[in-house]
Amino acid sequence: MLMLLLGVVAAIIGGAGVMSRHEPVDRPKGQYDIPLTLTGNGSYVQSVQIEPFIELKYKHIVRQAFDFSCGSAALVTILNYHLGVMVNEQQAMEGMLEKGEKDKIIERRGFSLLDMKRYVGSLGLSGAGFKAEIKDLMTLDEPAIVPIDYAGSKHFVVLRGIRDGVVYIADPSAGNIVFSVEEFSHWWDKNTLFIISPAKGQKPVGQLALNDRELGAVDMDRVTGKGRQDALSSTALQLMRAVNSGAAGTWMHRN
Repeated sequence: MLMLLLGVVAAIIGGAGVMSRHEPVDRPKGQYDIPLTLTGNGSYVQSVQIEPFIELKYKHIVRQAFDFSCGSAALVTILNYHLGVMVNEQQAMEGMLEKGEKDKIIERRGFSLLDMKRYVGSLGLSGAGFKAEIKDLMTLDEPAIVPIDYAGSKHFVVLRGIRDGVVYIADPSAGNIVFSVEEFSHWWDKNTLFIISPAKGQKPVGQLALNDRELGAVDMDRVTGKGRQDALSSTALQLMRAVNSGAAGTWMHRN
């Protein structure tokens, strides 16, 4: 009798488990349902969107295809994600070879700001190089290509903006990274920047603009008083910290 009663109870419990099971349903890529418990034993399911680290790290960046093509990748990053002019890196390289100083490009295995200026002019856009100071960059309201010199090599990156003492960079090689103002001042080569203006009547898409949602996803453990970052003594450590900053491991937000 006791065995029979236990069997009935087990069947009821097992049946309840089967009845309460949720059948799997298709969801958009990256969307997950997280069950949450409310005060008073209530519960609900919160849908969240999670972006993988690698996608966030290179969000709105054209990654350079070759070790010498940082200039063309930085240029196409601004064309695609700031101006909405959709060309790929191969097209930009071919265009700069055609419009620029081909022999010099081949000799130095890279593109100059003058090559970029001539190429964007052929697209109906206006490009210009400037000399500037850090204080000028702090009021800049559009992205710019800047040359930096670290680890003994020249490299073109996109300056997205500066906020609270942190310089936000879109690097065609390393992805979204950050420097302190002091660090960037050290790397910035000859205080030069290159700005591309849209064609008359064209409105930028502005996808490189800084937004509040991403500003907390930096290496904040080293940010102190008013955004100032403590200096690192080792060049290798500075570069490692920059490459590993600019994005959290995952980026979760509500739908």
